Amino acid sequence: MSHLFINQIRENDKIDSIYRLSSKQLRPNKNGNLYLQFDLSDKTGTVSARFWSITAEQAEYYENNGFVHVVGDTQRFQGNLQLIARKMTPVGLSDVNLADYESSDKVDVPKRKARLQEILRTITQPDLLNLADCFLADEAFMYDFCRAPAGIKLHHACIGGLLDHTTQMVEVAAQIAALYPQLNRSLLIIGAFLHDIGKTKELGYENDFYYANQGQMLGHPVLGLEILLEKIREAETLTGEKFDEETAMMLKHLVLSHHGAYENQSVKLPMTLEAIALHYIDSLDSKVAEFQKYMRDDSNLSGVWTNYIPAIDRKLYKGNTEQ
Repeated sequence: MSHLFINQIRENDKIDSIYRLSSKQLRPNKNGNLYLQFDLSDKTGTVSARFWSITAEQAEYYENNGFVHVVGDTQRFQGNLQLIARKMTPVGLSDVNLADYESSDKVDVPKRKARLQEILRTITQPDLLNLADCFLADEAFMYDFCRAPAGIKLHHACIGGLLDHTTQMVEVAAQIAALYPQLNRSLLIIGAFLHDIGKTKELGYENDFYYANQGQMLGHPVLGLEILLEKIREAETLTGEKFDEETAMMLKHLVLSHHGAYENQSVKLPMTLEAIALHYIDSLDSKVAEFQKYMRDDSNLSGVWTNYIPAIDRKLYKGNTEQ
């Protein structure tokens, strides 16, 4: 059976192909009947899907991050393409060509990790350099940090995504600090490293990307603060010196304010030069990655514009690919 790639699917298509299933949720409709909501993906993108009239026992038959042979139809719902499955059968790894499903977002983890370490070790403030070394020397933490995604769907939603997002932010922070000498370079760089460390506990990523219980209850800024406090105590033990209280407060503020606004679930508003710079660096990298994903996953292959994207209330210009 030839594979129909996600980015080849059009409205009102008849689907008979194999895809990776993820983000599985069993939900009731307005009449109380259960249906399965999930995503189907391959290396070219992701499409939202539904399987109507299913029991809880039947839903358990399908595994997150597993493969399924889907027979169904596509339709347009609220401006987005949606697949309605009429029949769905689990498929073993031996029956798929994994190259068709490997995301183009794949991160070169050793290369990105080495670059992150290289920049962090240019920190000139001794207490911040010691703190960075405490994180880098923690093998359990770095294992999680180098595997966790930075998001579930919108940006850097892949294994190694958190590392990729953080390394890019540290790169930008170093460049911006050179342009704005009024910024504390060491503080901004380590702030870029620390801002999302709570995602190592907020997000699960073994079989699918999801919010862990503590992620739902607390969120990554609070979880990140907990990790930071633990590492500050560790740094004090290793050096035999008390960590500077003002520096600790500045670091905690960076972690708690990096979302920039209360409506973005920021715990505090940025109140220092480094905090406002960090917020915009984070926003820049996440938005560029998010918009790239919208363009890459768009089903309008023939045009220079994407389909209308409800989440951002606009189309995006992809450019003239024939030039």
